[in-house]
Amino acid sequence: MGKVVRLGSLLFLWAAIWPGTPRAEEFVFAYVGIADDPYYLAERRYTGLVLKQPHPPLPGAKMGIRDSRIIGRALGIEFKLIEHFLPNDGDLASAIEALHRDSGARAFLLDLPTDKVRAAAEGLTRAPVLLFNLRSRNDDLRNEACAANLYHPIPSHRMLSDALAQYLFKKGWTKVLMLRGPGAGDAAYADAFLASARRLRLEIVADREFELTNDPRKRDESNVALLTGESDYDAIFIADGDGEFGRYVAYQSYLPRPLIGDQGLSPAAWHWTWERHGAPQLNQRFARVEKSRRMASADWAAWISIKSVVAAIRGTGAAAPDRLRAYLTGPDTTIDGYKGAPSSYRAWNNQLRQPILLHTHNAVIARAPIDGFLHQTNNLDTLGYDRRESTCALAE
Repeated sequence: MGKVVRLGSLLFLWAAIWPGTPRAEEFVFAYVGIADDPYYLAERRYTGLVLKQPHPPLPGAKMGIRDSRIIGRALGIEFKLIEHFLPNDGDLASAIEALHRDSGARAFLLDLPTDKVRAAAEGLTRAPVLLFNLRSRNDDLRNEACAANLYHPIPSHRMLSDALAQYLFKKGWTKVLMLRGPGAGDAAYADAFLASARRLRLEIVADREFELTNDPRKRDESNVALLTGESDYDAIFIADGDGEFGRYVAYQSYLPRPLIGDQGLSPAAWHWTWERHGAPQLNQRFARVEKSRRMASADWAAWISIKSVVAAIRGTGAAAPDRLRAYLTGPDTTIDGYKGAPSSYRAWNNQLRQPILLHTHNAVIARAPIDGFLHQTNNLDTLGYDRRESTCALAE
């Protein structure tokens, strides 16, 4: 088992060390990113194409603050959002300490790469603040690198891959060819899908690496027909966060088969074509904040983070971090994420349990958990690491 995080009197010690004491009628959220973050720089191909362009989820956070105004007035609390951008080599723990001390921020939305989120988990686990991971899907942050005050509104790789595996199982597409790219994110996603396949006894007929190159010595790693030949399969899973190779697999595979993963049918926390459970209204509210693009998963994660804290303050009548933590992972706490099944945070690793939307480029095809996948306590726990599987031990 992983580490057991005990809070108790430690919170009082850290409250003395961290002297920030915001006014009772004000609750401050801080959005923390990186100045000139390379993750968001447009990566153009030699022809000028931009294949996959992520955007900072700050508009989702702004929408969350706007949505909280009515509740804030009823509670007599003003919810505020401040922004802080670290230099690439900046010290995150020091920045959060300063924001807490100088601005009274108590909830931090971390739009940061995995290594910095991991550093926050290690250095701030006893601090009287709430940390929300908006970007990293790495499973280790929900397992051995977990922390008592680090929450994950964004789905993990394993949650996404479990959603795909359930869909394949339901369709009877039980034989899968895997293609994985050279990036670290590609490897993490592919490994998560392997674990999902084992859970549902899907057959991985081959697990092959690709590389987009003109090097004739690597013809076997760059030719779609060769990579997809010599096996029989029902679907092709592609782990290709970059998107450059995966876009050429459709209609060129040796066998005509559906694509899943980073091409074809993809899993996500949010997609702009979701049309049920109030989703169109949420998309419209986002459009009033951000007019240049549609709402994406990271925006939804930022929005639900603020909504979670506001719900905790409303439910407890307090703003102390220990009270909010207890509420967020309480057995009776639910949060409406506009996806149907109510969301809630898992007590053992602070991951937000939530439905996963399986979509193409312009339609949501299914919502996981897929009908028929049941759990003894909460069907959403069929997605991602269940309590008995987790190596994080925030709650025993």
